[in-house]
Amino acid sequence: MTTQETTRQTYDRLANMLRDTAALGGISGLLGWDEMVMMPPGAAASRSRQKAALSAVLHAKSTDPELGELLSQLAQADGLSEWEAATVRKAAKQYKKDTALTEEFVRRESAQETRGYTEWVKARQADDFTSFAPVLSEWVELKKERAAMVNPSGRAYDTLADDFSAGLTAERVTEIFDAVKAELIPFLAELREKGHAPDNSWLVNGDFDVEKQTALCFDIAKELGFDMDKGLLNVSVHPFTGGCGPEDVRMTTRYKQADVTEGLTGTIHETGHALYEQGRNMGEHAMDLPVNEAAGMAIHESQSLLWERMVALSMPFAEYLLPRLREKFPEQVGSRTAEDLYKAMNVVKMSNLIRVEADEVTYPMHIICRFEIERDLIEGKLDVKDVPAVWAAKMKEYLGVDVPSDAVGVLQDIHWNGMGAFAYFPTYTLGAMAATQIYETAAAQIPNLDDNIRAGDFKPLREWLRVNVHELGSLYETADELLVKVTGKPLDPRIFVAYLKSKYTSIYGL
Repeated sequence: MTTQETTRQTYDRLANMLRDTAALGGISGLLGWDEMVMMPPGAAASRSRQKAALSAVLHAKSTDPELGELLSQLAQADGLSEWEAATVRKAAKQYKKDTALTEEFVRRESAQETRGYTEWVKARQADDFTSFAPVLSEWVELKKERAAMVNPSGRAYDTLADDFSAGLTAERVTEIFDAVKAELIPFLAELREKGHAPDNSWLVNGDFDVEKQTALCFDIAKELGFDMDKGLLNVSVHPFTGGCGPEDVRMTTRYKQADVTEGLTGTIHETGHALYEQGRNMGEHAMDLPVNEAAGMAIHESQSLLWERMVALSMPFAEYLLPRLREKFPEQVGSRTAEDLYKAMNVVKMSNLIRVEADEVTYPMHIICRFEIERDLIEGKLDVKDVPAVWAAKMKEYLGVDVPSDAVGVLQDIHWNGMGAFAYFPTYTLGAMAATQIYETAAAQIPNLDDNIRAGDFKPLREWLRVNVHELGSLYETADELLVKVTGKPLDPRIFVAYLKSKYTSIYGL
């Protein structure tokens, strides 16, 4: 047998093992989706045991010595395609992480997810951080333990961040966010003191039948390109997108009777995530392999935020949306124009406390607050008991708002509390920055993009993203490498800041 034939057999065996693991991961994804959407409350203990057992099986599969041997043999192999080499690279990195964790730790961490979620829901409803603090403390210690196992000599936060966006570090995020704070805090003050806020009361203080909102959001998701034959749209406490792969993508949203914008923007945001998942490469060289996974959560967020903000908050989209909104809610819309809708959709919510309801100008401040707190928790510079007070102080400094309760403060998000997802939050604003950069490139390359959006023809943009982002998966090792491929340069936050200042200077008449 030739060396090339041996390499081929070794790679094929590796691919089969990785695909089996991906299938089990898909089952885990469905369990998680069901837990947050459909599972009866009394099933929490049973689900915890199921997830712990499955996590142990996944851990065993992911740390199989044969997998390590195959990866070792292929590390320096010749004859692999670019896609195959990327699969080996990413699988080897993950294998190193997985083998650093004990089965006992994996079981504890998985069980903590279910406990964390159920206790978080109760604490949020009761507005009681004190009762939940022990759970958050356990999460912090678990994450420190994980980081120490995976990379004993590394900075704990960096090790955790790498799970969400390869190569991301606390130092780099701090550098970017400090620069954004320096620009946006005074700009927000200028908007507050000198700007003229558009009237959005007719959108956020009305009476919008939830069934009609649901129908409208379903229609828009489908027009954007979401394939309902390979996906679902449901309701959950916290909107999210999950499922088990491109052929089964499950997203959720939530609605408010008085505020039609929440369901609209939430659905469009999650549809952006879902389009990324459904657009992943289905070729034999990629399907169900690590190379076909998303290029980190910052890029995933860039896709949801590109559709939510660059598209749905644009003037052309307002012209598309207005007749559809008027058809469902003729009394509420009345004789208002597309420009009225555009401006109303882009009001800066100066007093808003809720991250998922924030506008694109104040949103980065919500993320920076969370990043600074989680960084300091992981690095031992902040005690869990002090988090509500620090949270309140940062919200006052960054956004000028008072935090009246834990339910609209530290307990509002699922990420730390129900998922233990420390180092995830920065990817939201890094994703927003990437979205502006990617969209700027797309607009330069797609003829008449504004006219397409105005007419409800989203296919040109969707297909451009599919080819240039979605199908590339993790072919490139870092988000910056992908951005260089797509836009010609790594992440440049100046594009994001310039976009915000230009847009809102005009809307607010500065």
